[in-house]
Amino acid sequence: MLGTLEHLFKLARERKANPVEGSYTNKLLSDTSLSKAKVIEEIDELVEAVEKNTNKIHEAADVFYHLTMYLEANGIKIEEVMAELEKRKK
Repeated sequence: MLGTLEHLFKLARERKANPVEGSYTNKLLSDTSLSKAKVIEEIDELVEAVEKNTNKIHEAADVFYHLTMYLEANGIKIEEVMAELEKRKK
C-alpha cells in the first residue's frame, strides 16, 4: 500500500526533473493554475461521490494523484508534510 504512494511521489519528482513530452503529469507539474483547479475539482467530485455513495474509490485516487502533483509543483515535499503530521501525534 505505502509502496504505491511512494511510487506516486517518485513519479512526480522524476517527471519534474525529466519532463516527458505530452505527459499529463508534466502538464500538472508545469502549470500550477491547472494543478490547483484539478485539486479543487477532484475534491468536489470526491465529496459528491461520498454523499451519493458512488465511485468513491476512483475519486479518492484522483484526489491523491492530483494533490501529489500540486504539492510537488509548488515545492512542498511530502517528507515535510509527514513531519508535520508526526508532530501532531498525541
